[in-house]
Amino acid sequence: MSTELRRLRNYIDGEFRDAADGRTTEVVNPATGEAYATAPLSGQADVDAAMEAAARAFPAWRDTTPAERQKALLKIADAFEERAEELIAAEVENTGKPIGLTRSEEIPPMVDQIRFFAGAARMLEGRSAGEYMEGMTSIIRREPVGVCAQVAPWNYPMMMAVWKFAPAIAAGNTVVLKPSDTTPASTVLMAEIMGSVLPKGVFNVICGDRDTGRMMVEHETPAMASITGSVRAGMSVAESASKDLKRVHLELGGKAPVVVFEDTDIAKAAEDISMAGFFNAGQDCTAATRVLVHESIHDEFVAALAKAATETKTGQPDDEDVLYGPLNNPNQLKQVSGFIDRLPAHAKVEAGGQRVGNKGYFYAPTVVSGLKQDDEIVQNEVFGPVITVQSFTDEDQAVEYANGVQYALASSVWTKDHARAMRMSKRLDFGCVWINTHIPLVAEMPHGGFKKSGYGKDLSAYGFEDYTRIKHVMTSLDA
Repeated sequence: MSTELRRLRNYIDGEFRDAADGRTTEVVNPATGEAYATAPLSGQADVDAAMEAAARAFPAWRDTTPAERQKALLKIADAFEERAEELIAAEVENTGKPIGLTRSEEIPPMVDQIRFFAGAARMLEGRSAGEYMEGMTSIIRREPVGVCAQVAPWNYPMMMAVWKFAPAIAAGNTVVLKPSDTTPASTVLMAEIMGSVLPKGVFNVICGDRDTGRMMVEHETPAMASITGSVRAGMSVAESASKDLKRVHLELGGKAPVVVFEDTDIAKAAEDISMAGFFNAGQDCTAATRVLVHESIHDEFVAALAKAATETKTGQPDDEDVLYGPLNNPNQLKQVSGFIDRLPAHAKVEAGGQRVGNKGYFYAPTVVSGLKQDDEIVQNEVFGPVITVQSFTDEDQAVEYANGVQYALASSVWTKDHARAMRMSKRLDFGCVWINTHIPLVAEMPHGGFKKSGYGKDLSAYGFEDYTRIKHVMTSLDA
């Protein structure tokens, strides 16, 4: 006897709609491998409708005061808190994440980030007006860019949606947001909650696949395209947006080096790094999954890290003892397994290295040692619960190995030597450098990388400014 699947719908111009041509895709719970809903497979007509709605809404929303936008975002934050259990349920069904950790580690930061951008709406700073030419006064205006086409990933569907819509809306833009085709449920629920606060057309959600995202980026209406995703996806977006010179905001992959020096507290560092590497099944662009450890403590550190891995548990969302849930989809399970299957002969699997169970897409916490700098698993993003370990001889070699990848999003240094930590923070070519910790983020500080990790910042006043444009106004004093 089959169970009827729940029907998710697009949210366009203040109302829920099916795809114009009626096409849908099934949405699967990765903890069970079973479909629980259908979502629209949006086409050109749906993209057109969403963009038209956002364009209609833009002039009025642009002309609201910062105080009015702040008030709306604060209401949204309050509503998210009030309906937190509904959001958690949707996100857990989306992702298979542990219920308790979703409640404690995602809802509070999301709400805080919305409230931060509500305040940022009233704190735009600029140069003071002045006379830079005789008889003329110049001023600088900060304005919203317009309609923003945004594409969110599947690893943190709720939180990444917040990172996108909150600064955009706070700055006076209107939004068309597409969640991943594998995780639309929580974003659709967000639209329902936000619909009672925002004027129609300010926030629109369309579900769909890569083609839907491509249509959004290539559409003539948006002034800006923002994506969090893979390097390949980011390069495709940049290429498409270049055809009409759209502004582009890209947060892409990562391969964070975790540089552990010989004066580190080995037991504590191994415990903290394993947590930062395995959290969310390693499906995090900043995950601590590439450890570089000084040769003098290499063996001891690897043993401690392997022990931490064997003590880390993955399992179903309602199990309070698990650190992480499943990989998001069958393709991701295949990708992670493939990296392990293709390991070179000199590599050694110290822990894990296999799928867990035959229900859902679970993978064991894995530690791999004996690796070389040019190995595939060192150079490319695994995006799974796999921590690699290499050894280095001195600070210069540590920097060489750390910077020797195409990614440049995040990194960390583990040492008791303050001067060394400061030198390393200068030399590491990454958008974030943590010292004796890895993965904490706060709304006030920017998140974003260099090289093939993309450009533009999320969070912070810098992230807010990315959704604005600068206009010079010059006035004659003789008029």
